[in-house]
Amino acid sequence: MISKKTSRLRRAKKTRAKIAELGVYRLSVNKSSQHTYAQIISPCGGKIIASASTVDKDVRSGVTSNIAAATKVGALIAERAKAAGVESVAFDRSGFKFHGRVKALAEAAREAGLKF
Repeated sequence: MISKKTSRLRRAKKTRAKIAELGVYRLSVNKSSQHTYAQIISPCGGKIIASASTVDKDVRSGVTSNIAAATKVGALIAERAKAAGVESVAFDRSGFKFHGRVKALAEAAREAGLKF
């Protein structure tokens, strides 16, 4: 029997292969039951340009729900990416469905000026 994690990673592999083929910066999103993480990864795949998560002290203060926290993470990653000189990225949802926290993070990053 195939586990949920194995299925998710199988879905993610196809997206990551396409993004690598395009050779663009990648906004990678990961989530656990409690936290949401986002990273901007260089086209070569070996360097983290910017990162933000619900573990950061900036995000933790005053947030009660997961979706509100994900929205804050999205705005913060966009701000840090722009500070590093990255304007346009490819969105890598890591095999997760595009709803809930993943959708909230993506929409907040778009509103903050990140293009994808």
